Amino acid sequence: MDKEIPDRLYTITGGRAHAGTDAFDTVTLIVAEGDPRPGMQSEHVRILRMARRPVAVVEISARLALPVSVVKILLCDLLDSGRITARHPVAARASAPDIATLEQVLIGLRNL
Repeated sequence: MDKEIPDRLYTITGGRAHAGTDAFDTVTLIVAEGDPRPGMQSEHVRILRMARRPVAVVEISARLALPVSVVKILLCDLLDSGRITARHPVAARASAPDIATLEQVLIGLRNL
């Protein structure tokens, strides 16, 4: 295994192996709450720029070419400093379709 990769990941995370929070899963949407500050770690800057619009943790991982576990540690840093917010997607509620709409669809199909 390439020794540079583990060394780089160790440096990026400051030697931490876990995020220390369960605030993030792979589909959690991340939103930046401000612009990067001078002197910030380059990975933090890239995340804040990506998160100008909501972006999923897994997408950040792919774009940075870093393991999700490492991205979660970086996100934890940004969350603790108030630089991002995390939004958990809400599962779509299964509800019965509107009868009037179904009737209109049925009429439309019959007219074909």
